Amino acid sequence: MKAISIAIFLICYGFISYFMNRQKHNRALLCLYIAAALLLLSRALTFSQAASSININVLGVFLGSMILSSLFIYSGVPAYLAATFVDKSANTAIAMLLVCGLSGFISSFTENVATVLIVAPIALEIARHIKVNPVPLLIGVALAANLQGTATMIGDSPSIILAMQSGMNFNDFFWMKGKPGIFFAVELGAIGAFFILWLFFKRYTQKPPQIEIKKPKTWVPAILMACMVASLVISSFIRNKPQYSVAFICLAWAAVGLIWHELKHRESISLVKNLDWQTFFFLIGIFILVGSLTYNGVVEDIAKYISLLSGQNAFFAYMLIVWMSVLLSAFIDNIPYTVAMIPVAKIVALNLGMPMYPFLFGLLIGTCLGGNITPIGASCNVVTIGILRKHGYQVKFSEFVKIGLPFTLIAVFLGSFFIWFIWR
Repeated sequence: MKAISIAIFLICYGFISYFMNRQKHNRALLCLYIAAALLLLSRALTFSQAASSININVLGVFLGSMILSSLFIYSGVPAYLAATFVDKSANTAIAMLLVCGLSGFISSFTENVATVLIVAPIALEIARHIKVNPVPLLIGVALAANLQGTATMIGDSPSIILAMQSGMNFNDFFWMKGKPGIFFAVELGAIGAFFILWLFFKRYTQKPPQIEIKKPKTWVPAILMACMVASLVISSFIRNKPQYSVAFICLAWAAVGLIWHELKHRESISLVKNLDWQTFFFLIGIFILVGSLTYNGVVEDIAKYISLLSGQNAFFAYMLIVWMSVLLSAFIDNIPYTVAMIPVAKIVALNLGMPMYPFLFGLLIGTCLGGNITPIGASCNVVTIGILRKHGYQVKFSEFVKIGLPFTLIAVFLGSFFIWFIWR
């Protein structure tokens, strides 16, 4: 059964990567569920094992956050903030950095693709007014979104998965067991990474363009998002809370948002069209696929190999997980990789007699930031390239890597060493 699980996983993963790199997400999803069916038919995985592999908390947090993000975009608050920052900037270079910074801030609480769709129109407007190529700026917007999505529990799918699979709560990303959490590692990396962006933007010394500042339609979705975050923080202090309490909190605030929108606004938003249902069902399939590896002992074998390769050198094992994640995530989707590697990181830490958290944080940093190296490494990179193509700008692979590689290397270097220094 182990050989069957490995074969189905590798073949499916290859097809998923192929189709997703070509933006054929429906075919990738179909491959995933065909693989799940084959696992069940071959009895490499039972129905009960498949069901137990699905993490309900991850799905609940993802769906709730996704609904509020959609309402947040509808409210017009993100576009208002972006235009205000540009209007207050001394020169165009600072305006460009602030737009990237806003992208990062929004991405801390909103899905990365949604963030790019929010901020990209402002970035394009700046470039149009000062008559410059918008490619570097929009690449910066995408990179910042990927980077800061790692900083909080609800910022990106891998962060949600890590938190739910390892018993972490919202507060743990900031402060856990008396030590700074991954949030501070990401922000340290952001300081170095934004210096890289400054090197690309500093030649733009013109005054920023005048952009029309439209008042938001409403602030209610922003308030609801703040309430959701506050609820997650408060719940983290409650001991022995129900198993699916985190999912319930996010879905409850999402339900409040939907009821409010239905009662107060005639202008409708389509939950079917606007929400990322593909990723939702993709997560379910990935949990099942990776569950087969766990139940058949493959994950434990990988962990043993990493432990054997690193010997008793915990620092080498830690860096191996970090930089292996960076390299692989530059070319493959980080959601299935994260699900597969979390148990590996835990077992490696256990074998070395180390706490699991530095290995988990290192895994998350490498997995999420590695996608910034190439235009196919993360979904929001692909979306950004599509937006630029729609406006007549073709982005070469090397052009993206020219900015993404140094941005990623300095962010991962600073963030990973911070984690090791604090948590070793």
